[in-house]
Amino acid sequence: MPNIRWLLAFITATHRWVYQKTGGRIGGWLPGGKRFLLLTTVGRKSGKRRVLPLLYVPDGDSYVVAASNAGDPKPPAWWLNLQAQSTARVRADTTELEVEARRAEGAELERLWEKLESVYSFYPDYRERAGRDIPVIVLEPTSGASAAGSGEAG
Repeated sequence: MPNIRWLLAFITATHRWVYQKTGGRIGGWLPGGKRFLLLTTVGRKSGKRRVLPLLYVPDGDSYVVAASNAGDPKPPAWWLNLQAQSTARVRADTTELEVEARRAEGAELERLWEKLESVYSFYPDYRERAGRDIPVIVLEPTSGASAAGSGEAG
């Protein structure tokens, strides 16, 4: 497979810019039930804020994301950042809140993989290609907000 990291970086930067400039009104969803959030972490080495769009599925009041890194053998930097500091910020559509990240395990992990794969058909390929366990991360609101399933796509 050709190295298209530059293209993915460009798409990510553009997506993030549009999402932020429109206050979450554009960039939060795609047809077919694909929903995106902006995750803000703190760099584990730099200490700088890092913001990137991630595909998610709601699960109750929580947001569920896969640390797939598009099937790359290396985990994404945002997941390494969350391992160093589990608190982060999420913007989903026009809702912004603080979250606590944790890795799904056991029966919950299997249930959440089914949800993720029902929305994004490339996850099984990513899981096979990565040659590593792809963590599924649950982002749980800490500010008392319950917004994961409440935002309308559009």
